[in-house]
Amino acid sequence: MTTPELGLPMAVPADGLPARVRIHEVGARDGLQNEKATVPTRTKAEFIHRLAAAGLTTIEATSFVHPKWVPQLADAEQLFPLVRDLGDLSGTALPVLVPNEKGLDRALALGATRIAVFASATESFAKANLNRTVDESLAMFEPVVARARTHGAHVRGYLSMCFGDPWEGPVPVPQVVRVCRALLDMGCDELSLGDTIGVATPGHVSALLTALNDQHVPTSALGVHFHDTYGQALSNTLAALQHGVTTVDASAGGLGGCPFAKSATGNLATEDLVWMLTGLGIDTGVDLGLLTATSVWMAEQLGRPSPSRTVRALSHKE
Repeated sequence: MTTPELGLPMAVPADGLPARVRIHEVGARDGLQNEKATVPTRTKAEFIHRLAAAGLTTIEATSFVHPKWVPQLADAEQLFPLVRDLGDLSGTALPVLVPNEKGLDRALALGATRIAVFASATESFAKANLNRTVDESLAMFEPVVARARTHGAHVRGYLSMCFGDPWEGPVPVPQVVRVCRALLDMGCDELSLGDTIGVATPGHVSALLTALNDQHVPTSALGVHFHDTYGQALSNTLAALQHGVTTVDASAGGLGGCPFAKSATGNLATEDLVWMLTGLGIDTGVDLGLLTATSVWMAEQLGRPSPSRTVRALSHKE
């Protein structure tokens, strides 16, 4: 008998938290992009279908980036048609990452309706990831966002290094706010605040969210994306929830890292997030048993155990 079948965790709501949280599942893109061995396209497609069956309604499918930069995602043209039907069958949103106008062309040609651009709060990471300054990268994204919106696409702006940078150290809050404001002003519908190397702490999270509100960036337009390098992802998520954030990025099984920031380890595991939210009485629409089974299956495909504590606990056999 598994723990959820015993009614655990017990739901004990806390004051001041949202009733529902939308999980932005990044396992199929951010989770797999750093894998050294190529994951077969059909395996990726099955992974996405299993995630949808578990109740996840936003699943980032792939990235239309040049294969030279992220070889794992070179099959975007082959993968997206294999999962595109989920939008019609179950209403699953399938955002894709586009680095430039060429990537946008490729995504739109396949019928993508939700796209994401990937900016940096720091000059060092912008140079490493995009080979541009922060302002040059923003200038590159402006026509991408504008064209996506003319096609009726929803646009998400990822912002990396919001809390710390492996080359520059702590990132000043006003520096992050400036880039967030620029992304919203160019037309992004939502922003994802990335703790790319996992150094954030709850007070820092609250300070950044407050500073963004002070500059007229609404909490409703913000999501959070925490890595668990120092074991702070859940505590940082709780701080964001207390501030009113209702969109949280997570990766099934805790998969992922960042190919351009070697100190970055896995994303917040979706199962760990669902366990905490369930215990807080917050609705996610996710079946934890099916999700855990999906991550166990994916771990078998990758040939190693899942780093998610919840996956390990629920799949443990005496």
